[in-house]
Amino acid sequence: MKGKQIQSKDKHIHQLAAIVANTRSILYKKEDLLAYDCDGFTIHKHLPKAVVFPKNTKEVAELVRYCCQNELPFLARGAGTGLSGGAIPLNGEVIISLVKMKNLISVDLENRRAVVEPGFVNLKLTNSISDKGYYYAPDPSSQSCCTIGGNVAENAGGAHCLKYGVTTNHILGLEVVVPTGEIIEIGDNGIPDAPGYDLLGLITGSEGTLGIVTKITVRILKNPEAKQTVLAYFDDVTDGSQAVSAIISAGIIPAALEMMDKTAIEGVEAAAFPVGHPKNIAAVLLIEVDGISAGIEEQINQILSVCRQFNVRDVKVAQDEQERSRWWANRKTGFGAMGAISPDYLVQDGVIPRSKLPEVLERINQISEHSGLRIANIFHAGDGNLHPLILFDAKIPGETEKALEAGSACLQACAEVGGTITGEHGVGIEKREEMRFVFNEEEIAAQTTIRSVFNPVNLLNAGKLFPSPGKCVEIKMEKKAAIL
Repeated sequence: MKGKQIQSKDKHIHQLAAIVANTRSILYKKEDLLAYDCDGFTIHKHLPKAVVFPKNTKEVAELVRYCCQNELPFLARGAGTGLSGGAIPLNGEVIISLVKMKNLISVDLENRRAVVEPGFVNLKLTNSISDKGYYYAPDPSSQSCCTIGGNVAENAGGAHCLKYGVTTNHILGLEVVVPTGEIIEIGDNGIPDAPGYDLLGLITGSEGTLGIVTKITVRILKNPEAKQTVLAYFDDVTDGSQAVSAIISAGIIPAALEMMDKTAIEGVEAAAFPVGHPKNIAAVLLIEVDGISAGIEEQINQILSVCRQFNVRDVKVAQDEQERSRWWANRKTGFGAMGAISPDYLVQDGVIPRSKLPEVLERINQISEHSGLRIANIFHAGDGNLHPLILFDAKIPGETEKALEAGSACLQACAEVGGTITGEHGVGIEKREEMRFVFNEEEIAAQTTIRSVFNPVNLLNAGKLFPSPGKCVEIKMEKKAAIL
């Protein structure tokens, strides 16, 4: 065993270190564990028992078997960029960190696929194959640091999922360590319409409750021949919202169709990548189309025409790749940019029918007024994936609770118009009780039964995704009704 001697009387720490064969591949002291007490959902924090860094699937399987045999709760963690608390160790888990499993195993351009380990960073895949004319489509805002293993767990989306779909649409095969320590292979490497149940679809988005993904086969795409990007400013959020639906109704499927409101614009202009958005504008749309060169200009002209029908103040087309990149950098740093205008913020993640955008944005404005908290809206407008950002100050007594209640009320508003409570961030611990907005008790029970097939003792990431039974939900719902 390499490294410094383990200074712990806990026999489990010694055994876990022996599995990874390196004392530098385990953390167990409180001062080291503090960095792992939460993920991107920082409102709740819990210390893990230990953090272990396996280097390969064999070590992951051995760690899982040890935890199972000794009844130690455990969970997998990637980069920790998740926004719903899915990687928070609620039960003092052993965290199996996959960041050392970060290899690009193979690239098969002929069959348009690549194989990566779970710790491989999302954007790094595109950067690794772009010189060959290919890219990986799912592009969450955190793509410069989030891992593909984490993307699989949360079924991550991104700005371009309107046209290209979310993570599940690009997964061809998985190697998974199930909670008994057994290693299984799922998927047929892209063979279409394979018989049997869609286990790939089941694992993708299961939020680390069914198994630990250790190898991923993904679909890669040829770079589009051409792309153009439009920026449109509106003096009224309703006009911008109606333009979104009108663009889709015109038969145009943009690669991306993003929207930011006045508060969101204030944030991004105060942060790292300002582009000069007008200070008094109510909403901005960022619209991108791609495909063969021959059709791009016609689509751009249609988009400009639609925007002008809805009282656009100004609309412009990016003149070069540099300008386009600045616009996207401004948008993609939107969440973090809220730190420039607020001490704390809570990101929500509801989904609604596009036609309901004006109605739901008005509801969110009412929730903001009733709670006394500012709410910025920055979201994937084209597929109705809203991201209300509730701005608050955790140092002020009661504001954190107000933010949580306001966020829940926003999700309830989404559910009531036929939408749902998450589009890409997952449920984790943040939205467990809100699962009742879209599922009844029988439907929740059916899903937990599926979990028990893979995870019968519930040692893997327990307490995530599904609500606990109890009457406390009725009280919580009454509080939300008061906000609404």
